[in-house]
Amino acid sequence: MEQVKTAVLSLLLDAYQRRDKVGLVTFRGASASLDLPPTSSVDVAARRLEELPAGGRTPLAEGLLEAGRVLDRERRRAGARRPLLVVVTDGRATAGPDAVRRSLDAADRLAVTGVDCVVVDCESGPMRMGLAGTLATRLAAEHLALGAVDAAALHGLVRGHAA
Repeated sequence: MEQVKTAVLSLLLDAYQRRDKVGLVTFRGASASLDLPPTSSVDVAARRLEELPAGGRTPLAEGLLEAGRVLDRERRRAGARRPLLVVVTDGRATAGPDAVRRSLDAADRLAVTGVDCVVVDCESGPMRMGLAGTLATRLAAEHLALGAVDAAALHGLVRGHAA
């Protein structure tokens, strides 16, 4: 979670310079929440991210659906700006009935919108299921291992997206 917080703040600094916005949807327990509404304010982001909890069940489908709603609202507000969705996950969907199927269905819904996506794969350990890779495929997203991602890499993705 500290890596996620650092990456979001780093993206915000870049977004501030480019007049872009960054938001954060988290998903834990049985639901998803918009913990950082799209903003270009580094101060607001730092305050919101400071106390962000982690752990528990993973309602991945709900997280993806909430991200889709946030992106849709921002598209209506921002007009011509092209959103970039960065999903940081191990791909495991563990909350609710048919959690994996619902997550893949949510990914399919997002993919149809044409939103550009990057999936940052946080899966670790000797027993890997590869679900984040499957999610990336369904989202038509770039798939990156967490170890390959740092602030510079994320900035590169965002700059490449804006080009």
